[in-house]
Amino acid sequence: MQQHLQAMHIDSDANRMIVDNGLLRIESNLRTGTLSYQWKDGSALRDLFSEVTVGSERLRTTAYSGHQVVAGSIQSIEDGFGKGVSWCVEHAMADRPVLRQHFSVYENHPYTFVELQAEQELEWETNDMTPLAALRNDGTCLAFGQPSAGDVRVLFVPFDNDKWVRYGSYPIPCAVESCEATAIYNAESRHGFVLGSVTHDFWKTGLQVEGTFVGEVAQLRVFGGLSGMQTRDTVPHGSARGKLNVSPRIFVGYFEDYREGMEAYGRANAVVAPMLPWDGGVPFGWNSWSAVMSKLDFDVYTHTSDFIKQELNNGGDEFVGTESVYVNFDSFWDRLSAEELREAVRRVKANGQKPGIYCSPFAYWGKDPERPLEGYEEQYRYRDILLKDDAGNLLPTLDGAYAIDISHPAAIERIRRKLDSFVELGFDYVKADFLSHGALEGRHYDPAVRTGIEAYNRGMAVIRDTLAPERIGRPFFINLSIAPLFPHGYAHSRRISCDAFGLIGDTEYMLNALTYGWWINDTLYRYNDPDHTVLYKSDNQRASAWHEGRSRLTASVIAGTSLLLGDDYRMEEAADRARAWMTHPDVMALAHRRYVPAGGGRKRQQVGECFRAC
Repeated sequence: MQQHLQAMHIDSDANRMIVDNGLLRIESNLRTGTLSYQWKDGSALRDLFSEVTVGSERLRTTAYSGHQVVAGSIQSIEDGFGKGVSWCVEHAMADRPVLRQHFSVYENHPYTFVELQAEQELEWETNDMTPLAALRNDGTCLAFGQPSAGDVRVLFVPFDNDKWVRYGSYPIPCAVESCEATAIYNAESRHGFVLGSVTHDFWKTGLQVEGTFVGEVAQLRVFGGLSGMQTRDTVPHGSARGKLNVSPRIFVGYFEDYREGMEAYGRANAVVAPMLPWDGGVPFGWNSWSAVMSKLDFDVYTHTSDFIKQELNNGGDEFVGTESVYVNFDSFWDRLSAEELREAVRRVKANGQKPGIYCSPFAYWGKDPERPLEGYEEQYRYRDILLKDDAGNLLPTLDGAYAIDISHPAAIERIRRKLDSFVELGFDYVKADFLSHGALEGRHYDPAVRTGIEAYNRGMAVIRDTLAPERIGRPFFINLSIAPLFPHGYAHSRRISCDAFGLIGDTEYMLNALTYGWWINDTLYRYNDPDHTVLYKSDNQRASAWHEGRSRLTASVIAGTSLLLGDDYRMEEAADRARAWMTHPDVMALAHRRYVPAGGGRKRQQVGECFRAC
């Protein structure tokens, strides 16, 4: 049978099912249960299969005896991706769950989506569903249509930004397990494949790529059920349970420039789950952590607010260019008295600025789990709301803190109360930290919550909804510090790296995240956050040399997003550098510009021109 549907060519018979949109051809072999993708230039992914783990068995589509296109499943579709076609290929065998591969492809897009569903009559469970896998010892799972001689690499994307984790680009031969997304690309031509999950409601998605000879891929596996060191987990991924279980939905694309592919992947995620919108301007200002860390007090906070108004604004708007100037408390703000906290907020607002504050809602920093829970002293102790393993033992601490079980009603109410107190005090910005604790696998209080990502979605929705402008009557900026990359849609910005201070190594580290994570900006989050920009001295380091300080500022400016300073301006050199560098109108105007990936090179050139003019 041949047909044309929505500019698609569809060809099917008893042996195969082919859909071609002119850029990408998807073929299911109905004799072997395999799948292949081939792009216009001849690039291909070959002999792919799907599989699911049931008990100790891995059930592969290639081992099933029956393969067919589900009758009536070929449908025209139109959604946020445009016009396209969807269809389903079913794999069946006696006494095994039925495996169904659900596909969709769209006009004018060099990418497609695939999702695996597995169903049987009785409830069953699995913690490993693999929509795409390939294993060819001759290294031909993947092929570039154009000559790929040179440096073929695999991109490692971290699950979160904790513990100074880094993005990585590894030349084949290598074995890489990336989190949620990867690119396999030629470093010289930049031709490349991009694969990743676009659903983040239940699974942590892993992508395993292995090659044993230069430029060859012998194993590829994209699966739901990632757990281990990269995800900070000490127990296995939770299990899906039901008659019908569903994998993550996977984006599969090939691009002449893999960087365009990563941007397309980011936009695809934003179609499925839009980023949290923000119209309040680019956040500029100051954060206390690097400047004073645990020495935070009323004096440094209010002195900084006065300094920004008197020295950086200088009666005009050279520093800010908009009304969005934030002066932010970080950790240890709770050492101020209630009177000092209220006076600090009043002082900042009197200076025409917006006060910000800090919390770590999913982490318990106390050493005694038997401590009574504030507000529930007669009912709960902290142990009751901490995450446990299947034996009922508390999970090991992460970064020195216990993980809170955010499926527990008291834990949820604790978060709401804290955020409501921030609103009542007059704050307009919150930095939420150590959020990966909320995504850890474990046995949750609510049995309906079966995975860490399910719990994380629940907790983040509470933060977003509690601070929603329609609820509190004003905009409230939500910034994520240490947090998983996915799921998104709950905050306006996310720190692109772990702590980055003022030395040249800190600048290099932050730029690693910008180099490989630029595509996150204005797709998953309104802003990538390059962290506090230290021009002179972080409290935990020696003073930055003049060129180190300038490098740190330049790196923040080319990030093209928020710019929060991180010095103690009671130090003369810190104040002098800020006066000299932060009042240059061209540099500040450039920093305020929204980062546009296609113009990134031009923006970096403009940065250099601006600083040379300083």
